[in-house]
Amino acid sequence: MKKLLVFLFILLAAFITKAQVNVLQIDAVGGKTQINKNIYGQFAEHLGRCIYDGIWVGKDSPIPNVNGYRKDLLEALQALKVPVLRWPGGCFADTYHWKNGIGALNERPKIKNVFWGGTVEDNSFGTHEFLNLCELLGCDPYISANVGSGTVGEMVDWIEYMTSDDNVPMANLRKKNGREKPWNVKFIGIGNESWGCGGDMTPEFYADLMRQYSNYAKMYGGDKFDRIGCGSNGSDFNWTKVLMEKGRNNMDGLSLHYYTIAGEGWNNKSSATNFGEELYFNGLKKALYMDELVSRHSAIMDQYDKDKRVPLLVDEWGIWTDVEPGTNPGHLFQQNSMRDALIASSTLDILNRHCDRVKMANIAQIVNVLQSMILTKGNQMVLTPTYHVFKMYNVHQDAILLPSSLFTEKYKHGEDEIPAISSTTSVDKNGKIHVTISNVNPTKEIKLEINLSGKAITKINSATILTASAFNSVNTFEKPETIAPVAFKNAKKLGDSKLEVTIPGKSIVALELE
Repeated sequence: MKKLLVFLFILLAAFITKAQVNVLQIDAVGGKTQINKNIYGQFAEHLGRCIYDGIWVGKDSPIPNVNGYRKDLLEALQALKVPVLRWPGGCFADTYHWKNGIGALNERPKIKNVFWGGTVEDNSFGTHEFLNLCELLGCDPYISANVGSGTVGEMVDWIEYMTSDDNVPMANLRKKNGREKPWNVKFIGIGNESWGCGGDMTPEFYADLMRQYSNYAKMYGGDKFDRIGCGSNGSDFNWTKVLMEKGRNNMDGLSLHYYTIAGEGWNNKSSATNFGEELYFNGLKKALYMDELVSRHSAIMDQYDKDKRVPLLVDEWGIWTDVEPGTNPGHLFQQNSMRDALIASSTLDILNRHCDRVKMANIAQIVNVLQSMILTKGNQMVLTPTYHVFKMYNVHQDAILLPSSLFTEKYKHGEDEIPAISSTTSVDKNGKIHVTISNVNPTKEIKLEINLSGKAITKINSATILTASAFNSVNTFEKPETIAPVAFKNAKKLGDSKLEVTIPGKSIVALELE
């Protein structure tokens, strides 16, 4: 019976698309897989002004703060419903020795950030500051352990310091430093980018090292947290193969890193704001490569893990452009445009579709670095277009993905083309259906017909749109509201189970249906 219903659903969708090009056919009762809230995770590295000035200003700062954390940033991130936050890196993680970041602030040794601009940091933001931040945000901590220049013993001490309630030296040291109860650390990364800045290792060497570190992490941490193996750099499928062959039983997740480069390559990434339609199109097309990457890495993982016990975690992703003129090249400060908002929505759609295997993702990064949620300057703060996408999309967190078929026209540029429409549909625990839709064509308004099978639409509870006058429009400190969500008026019911939505060019729409 189920096979017959699926066949009829596909047949109906195919019939509909003959009459209209742009159709979203949704099975409103057939959802089974949960979209893990951690797909909407964030990443904070000691890089540029992410930690210092972005998150942490200190208790004595004239900038309004809560125990040293920027008050405006805290409130913005609480509204975003951040589910998980990764720290302290990134490349920085494999030079970080955690004991330098505990105890009295004025007694902590300084450290030179050798990866990111040679900045000297005072270590005033360390383990307590990070884990207390996670508690303030109500999110799970994801700690990246130092495998590149650290030791197993150093990692074990850190695990005991953070998670143990036994009468042992590290737990007692934590109590002496003002924290009586252990923190609830949910994820431990066994190194970061071990194929590159984390040690320049071969997959075989790293797999053996990961097994060693993971063994001791399990021994001292038990089942308190998941151990995350360092995964592939983009399309290095052999890395995934070797890690699954040699280490699948020694990890509880495997990472993947992929950055969108709209320009010609790492040495010519292109401007974050000064670009035309060629780079607009290239950025979107490169972002869509995430679908192939996740599919191919998942297929390799399926060969060794058919039950999908080991999830795939895309714990670094986003668009990487040239830094803003006049800023330190090693601080990776870039602006954030309407194009980047569409890259975010399209990528989240891909990750949502793969939620049977993908259980976490962490956009890089949360503030003042790469594709940020937030930009700060002194006592000013700007919410980026990408921030607004994450807030519009947080309705999908822990919701059930609804099966859908999307038939869309193409957005053509020159001799190349990509789908004009991207979408995610889910149903939350209260039975409300959420539909998010992106139209990446920068100039063409598109009518999309939405059909639900298995359930009638009684009303449209809410409708929101994010768009801009130009695809390279940005929010600035002088004009922070240039791109912001507003009420959407162009969605109408055509029947008990049918909607018509007219989506302007370069825009993102969020609907809540009941």
